[in-house]
Amino acid sequence: MLDTTNDHLALRYNLGYTVAMKTAISIPDPLFKEAEGLTKRLRIPRSQLYARALAAYLKTQQSKGVTEALNAVYGTESSELDPDLAAAAYHILAKEKW
Repeated sequence: MLDTTNDHLALRYNLGYTVAMKTAISIPDPLFKEAEGLTKRLRIPRSQLYARALAAYLKTQQSKGVTEALNAVYGTESSELDPDLAAAAYHILAKEKW
């Protein structure tokens, strides 16, 4: 007969360490104290606060990459609307009820 109790524990143990990575960081004391106050106010674990903050930072950095790429395109290409297209759009939009 197979004992599945230990298999179940091993599976839970492995899942716990593959879903999230533990790491150690050094931050200035004032920043740590502010973060501790925020975790208490939000009632979330410290690791959740740091994970959220890092995710938000990474998202802004990713957005900057998109912005830089668009700036590179429009730095060499005109972003002005074709005059005929602008006139047609104005003509169509002037008929719309706002």
